[in-house]
Amino acid sequence: MTLAQTLPTKADEAWRYADLKAVESVWQAVDMPESVVVAAGQSEQKTLILETGEAQIRQLHIVLEEGARVDVACLAAAPGYGRVEIDIDVASGAHFEMGGAIVGADDQTLEIVTRVNHHAPDATSNQVVRSVLAGKATGSFLGKIDIARDAQRIDAEQSVKSMLLNRGATANAKPELEIYADDVKCAHGATVGELDKQALFYMASRGLDPVTAKRLMLHAFVADAFVDVDGETSAVEEQALAALEALL
Repeated sequence: MTLAQTLPTKADEAWRYADLKAVESVWQAVDMPESVVVAAGQSEQKTLILETGEAQIRQLHIVLEEGARVDVACLAAAPGYGRVEIDIDVASGAHFEMGGAIVGADDQTLEIVTRVNHHAPDATSNQVVRSVLAGKATGSFLGKIDIARDAQRIDAEQSVKSMLLNRGATANAKPELEIYADDVKCAHGATVGELDKQALFYMASRGLDPVTAKRLMLHAFVADAFVDVDGETSAVEEQALAALEALL
């Protein structure tokens, strides 16, 4: 997923939902992808937070050696355009865990784009993304999982859920599996919806005012993205909830 020399266009599937005018404004300033190698049998945690700046793109390339694990917590809540790209190579016996949140309002365009390359057997990966969008915001998750022919006994999952607070908001989800092995367990799911009115009514019947009930439901929805992520995720979760408070 390394940036090309030329500007992307809508013809490029990985950029079809992007704000290309914003991308052009920062294209020349985008740094080379941050590179992380997790040694065999070791574990690391990474955080990626986009909450300031009118337009920004962050890229992370991770190599997991045999039996390694990495836990990534990311938040896209930049005031303008924000894009997180994660490209990861997973060796035998390794595990990739990612929790991501997208919180947007107004005319924000926010994206999380991942590519998980399973090129060796007996490895696992799990990605959970939760989006809350208001105003005319656009939130997108594009996640591709590649499983090579020799990468047998892979267990890979993606869960993408989006909550729209206004009808002008847009959620895009494009989970993708490209599998060449025949002994794998892969699953992906994507949903877009609104707050459950029956749940809100139930909470109101228990004495909670509508604003508090809505806040509690949205807090739980966003926090769900980080349940399985090991390491220190409280800072990311707190900033995600702070961004959420601005929508309410």
